[in-house]
Amino acid sequence: APAMLITLCYLYLWARWGPRSAALVRSTVRRLHRSRCSFTFCARQPHPEERVCLRVGGKVFCTGEAQFLDDLNRWSGLLASPFPHPEELLPAEHIAFVTESISAHSEEKGPDSSKEIVKWSDFCSPLAYKPGEPFQLIAEASVDNFSSLGIAFLEDRLQMENGMVPHRIVSVHLEESALKELAKERKEEEKSTDMDAVTPAGKSGMGQAEEDKSKLEEEREKEETGGGEHHHLHLSSCHECLQLENSTIESVKFASAENIPELPQDCSSTGQEKELQCLQKAIKRINLAGKPPNILIYLGSEAAQGRLEQVKAVLWECIDAESYTLYQLHQEQVLRDPWIENSLLLLIATEEPIPEGIHRQFMKFLSKGGKILGLSSSFTFGGVQIKHRNKLRRVVHELVVSKKDSTEVRLNLLLSGCVFEEGMKGDGSRVKVLSRLSNAAEDTVMVHLTHGSSGGEAILSQAHLELDSNSMDVQTEEDFNLLKMSNSKRYEVLREILTCLGLSCEPSAIPGLTPIYLLSPDEEIHLAFLKWLEGNVDAEGLRASSKVSLKFVSSCESKVEVTPSLVPVITEMGSFSSEHFSLQTYQQHLQTKKLGKILLFTEVTTTTMNLLDG
Repeated sequence: APAMLITLCYLYLWARWGPRSAALVRSTVRRLHRSRCSFTFCARQPHPEERVCLRVGGKVFCTGEAQFLDDLNRWSGLLASPFPHPEELLPAEHIAFVTESISAHSEEKGPDSSKEIVKWSDFCSPLAYKPGEPFQLIAEASVDNFSSLGIAFLEDRLQMENGMVPHRIVSVHLEESALKELAKERKEEEKSTDMDAVTPAGKSGMGQAEEDKSKLEEEREKEETGGGEHHHLHLSSCHECLQLENSTIESVKFASAENIPELPQDCSSTGQEKELQCLQKAIKRINLAGKPPNILIYLGSEAAQGRLEQVKAVLWECIDAESYTLYQLHQEQVLRDPWIENSLLLLIATEEPIPEGIHRQFMKFLSKGGKILGLSSSFTFGGVQIKHRNKLRRVVHELVVSKKDSTEVRLNLLLSGCVFEEGMKGDGSRVKVLSRLSNAAEDTVMVHLTHGSSGGEAILSQAHLELDSNSMDVQTEEDFNLLKMSNSKRYEVLREILTCLGLSCEPSAIPGLTPIYLLSPDEEIHLAFLKWLEGNVDAEGLRASSKVSLKFVSSCESKVEVTPSLVPVITEMGSFSSEHFSLQTYQQHLQTKKLGKILLFTEVTTTTMNLLDG
């Protein structure tokens, strides 16, 4: 009976709405989303049990029996913040759904660039993902936003940030047990602290996420029985660690295996856990294509170090310093080095003409989903041209900036003397004006352009967002005062632009430093080491070095503050406990005669290189 009623409802809707596909989709989802059915948008023939509501070209919108998702063990969580109650994961009147996307091949059709592109992440909040082919993402969205994604999919207007091609969208019912598991997983991850054992904080490299838990357990079983190959730890980019015997490495891995995902054999970086934290903190701004969090600054042939530091300084004021690394991209490196696959954002800050070969590389970067920010540069493409206005060169002028939420910001900035003009009309979906001057001509000084079907986009500005009132180009006291009064708005606009280009401008919480524990699986060796220590520290138990001094204390009751230059070392093992390391498991797997018998363990430190110095 319910199926018959639903079918009659479809017939009614079709008779009422006819060819108005968008209205049909919205009305169907609004009316039926509370019922026990699922909505599917796909590029395949529907299954027999699915009922087709709409066909658009080779794609269909259909409904079927409800699909339940109760096992998320093989999914990696991407929650943006901890949730105390499972019901907060999926607000009322919201729909959970899975988006499947496949790698873009030449024969695959991406978004139609002549239509208004819809970005997937602008209409939903991702919860978890599963890598592979197809790449799957669980997300939640309001009823209308879910409909908007489905309509954009049917009309070839849906764009994934990772450059993949969306292949299927299907609504699912998340069981309460699955929601609780997500909430529990997020709480546990929030409690855990990241230990960067080799590199300074914020200088992490790239790692590859663990695909599923069962794979890790399978590897563990092989190694416990003597099978399988040894894998490097996430600590092993330091050459001292690489010299340790294999069993020592294996012992550390087993002792913390529950919290250290497996890495491939050739991975030598330490940043996997930090990268995953960044994914979880700012899911809508993550780079699902897996590019390293590198920002490159191109200054052309300019060799002035001051210019580089100027640009870097303003970037560090805006972006999350714990999530990104800044490098200069030299002119000779553009054609030589493999930077295109290893960068999130290219910042072009030179007025020099861009050589043709370099311009081609920049366009290739965009075609592969890269982002470009032009600061008073000569770089442009598509239907936008640069026109010189000498009267505006090095002039402080008021401009109006349109923000994403449709509000406007008025501020004064130093101009480059150039403005933008649209050379090719009728391409409004690819060029969007972000800012105009407050003059009679309303000259355009900031534009947003998209390129290709992989998410490439650029924001180009002919106003000096990187310069403040202290710039050498400021000529009068009036200009100085105007720039000074607009300084906070300048940062507001720059953060808005960087966020639009996919970067996180919210500072991440840095965990507090923790004391070090002196541990040993062998009590006799532990006592012998303490005896040796008596003659190698001063009367107050201090072992001083040029960078970090160690203060040896018997228990954690000694109130010694942990600082970057002074770290207490607790020598009593009885008070040690950690969620991330088991001394007993370590001891069970340690097979060496000498190495690995004395450990210094801490949850959070700036860098182990300074600890070992001297």
